Amino acid sequence: MSALTVDPGPGRAHGWDDLVRLWEETDGPEGSKVEIIDGVVTVSPPPAKDHNDIADEIQRALYTVIPRDWGIYQTQGVSVPSRSGIYIPDLLVVPKTAMRDADRFVSADDAELVVEITSSSNARHDRISKPAGYALAGVPLYLLVDRWAPGGPTVTLYGEPKEDVYRVLHAGKFGDTIHLPDPFGLTIDTGVFPAG
Repeated sequence: MSALTVDPGPGRAHGWDDLVRLWEETDGPEGSKVEIIDGVVTVSPPPAKDHNDIADEIQRALYTVIPRDWGIYQTQGVSVPSRSGIYIPDLLVVPKTAMRDADRFVSADDAELVVEITSSSNARHDRISKPAGYALAGVPLYLLVDRWAPGGPTVTLYGEPKEDVYRVLHAGKFGDTIHLPDPFGLTIDTGVFPAG
């Protein structure tokens, strides 16, 4: 992952419109993911095959329980202005009306669930910066699949956001099951996830 910090010049601070323009004008290599995290442009390489396989397993499970008027989106930009961020989660569950009303990205406060699957280059952001942003925006559930956790791969479900902090609803290792509460009511078997 690479990062670009942009200096707005003496006496000027970046406003939200400046960050959006910067994000729109940043041209990363094909297949890469360009995000703004805490006001810093980050460029990540395309995810590895195991990363994509985990996303597919979760997405398939989610499709069995979500309402028809919700969608599951990969690589969809999500705005988090309160944290100077435009994140691109691995999976985003959001009502389709929010997608239809969106321009280039949807507002994080429209999300029902966000899933991030760590890569070696972005694990810190997925563990610290993004949960703070999603919690502050009021995203009800944040699922972190941490393939690079010290001690082996883990899965953590966060919920009940208050300010920029989540409560841990469940924490386990690959091989455990994890239950997503209502409105999902879904148990995911992480034993099908490739451990890498």
